[in-house]
Amino acid sequence: MFKAFIRPFIVTFFIVMFILLMLFLFKYIDDLIGKGFEWYVILQLLMYASATNVAMALPLAILLSSIMTFGSLGENYELVAIKSAGIPLQRAMMPLVITVGVLGIAAFLFSDYMLPKANLKMGSLLYDVRNQKAAFLIKEGIFNNSIPGYAIRVKKKDADQTLHDVLIYNRNTTNGNLNVLWAKQGQMFISDDNQMLVLKLKNGKRYEETPGTSGTYNPRQRFTRTFFKETEQKFDLSSFNLKRTDEDLFKSNYQMMSLNQLKFYRDSFETKGDSNIRSTYKDLALLARTYRTDSLSSKSQVKLLKKYKDVIELIPADKQLQTLQSSKDQIRTIKDVLNRKELFTADNIGRIRGFLIEINRKFTLAVSCMVLFFIGAPLGAIIRKGGLGLPVVMSVLFFLLYHIISTIGEKSVKEGSLSPALGMWIAIFTLAPLGAFLTYKATADSVLFDLDYYKRWVVRLFSKKEDK
Repeated sequence: MFKAFIRPFIVTFFIVMFILLMLFLFKYIDDLIGKGFEWYVILQLLMYASATNVAMALPLAILLSSIMTFGSLGENYELVAIKSAGIPLQRAMMPLVITVGVLGIAAFLFSDYMLPKANLKMGSLLYDVRNQKAAFLIKEGIFNNSIPGYAIRVKKKDADQTLHDVLIYNRNTTNGNLNVLWAKQGQMFISDDNQMLVLKLKNGKRYEETPGTSGTYNPRQRFTRTFFKETEQKFDLSSFNLKRTDEDLFKSNYQMMSLNQLKFYRDSFETKGDSNIRSTYKDLALLARTYRTDSLSSKSQVKLLKKYKDVIELIPADKQLQTLQSSKDQIRTIKDVLNRKELFTADNIGRIRGFLIEINRKFTLAVSCMVLFFIGAPLGAIIRKGGLGLPVVMSVLFFLLYHIISTIGEKSVKEGSLSPALGMWIAIFTLAPLGAFLTYKATADSVLFDLDYYKRWVVRLFSKKEDK
């Protein structure tokens, strides 16, 4: 049973990994093309992306391989032989239950130790790749402004990097294009360390405008025209090289933390939330003491309030406008304090919710492997079809159902409409009864997915109607 399962599992796992990796490439293909990356940079990015795809590839591979395994056993009547020997289906599934349990434990350990590091490496590298400048490229008849301070135009470029009719504007000054170089012909190449672009120009002119030589203000400028037979222009290309960002800047992301780190930060933010609530009461009490007046705090004045319809009548007429303006300022100050506290509380609750989502995700990954196995194994025994035909269709449908429910649950948790414990486990709670139902049907030799049975039932139904 183990040999029948492990081979399709390995094949389907790598097939799913390849498909997910292709989806990753299609998503970020525009950020990778035309930037002159070294081959090992692309290889590193694909390796880290493959590690992050394990969380989705493993449950799908278990579901698909379990359907294929038991579908093939049912198609070849091996399940019939097993049951004829007095071995129930649950006992025949036990070796694979143990195998999937081990895979689930390995998935939990992977998500706790390896996945955060892979997410950190991929996240930081992908950030640098997406923010990298495109490789320096001179196109014919178009000004290239990629190099800071320069605009370069070439009328024609040969295959051997020979340039014709080269025009270079030096825009380092704030007064406009005061330094212009034109050359009839040139040769372009890059230094060995890829740090400098070198243009060897021939038969050209340089035009330059500079202020007058006088030390005082002189509105007249000096125009210089220089002819040359050959000259060399160097441009700094360091801005086109891949610059790595410090990975410590990305460590605060939820997906880049282990279980212990998530619990530590969750407790820290809960403490901050409690401290914020206590400070709110303290700030409001301080404001109340600051804005309280002696005239309104005495018992005699409080008794007088009952005799008037409006508290403003207690204030002299010449001070009423000033008092109203002061009251508005006090109310505005209190509202500003409460708004800041509310924003802090909302952000703090969102961060805590994010930590709880990742904590539950590490456990749901392991449990989902077992749940999907108990859907795939009995489903394969019922449909009795092996190979990559019907099992692939059924596994994709059930995995999409699982993925859609889990995505909706996670989104509801982020919005605050569901608790993290319910939202992250809702797909498990939904599909677990389905797995139990399919296991029961497979044990009872159900014809749940037997099309011939339904055809015969329809034929008998219509034949009864004709007899009547």
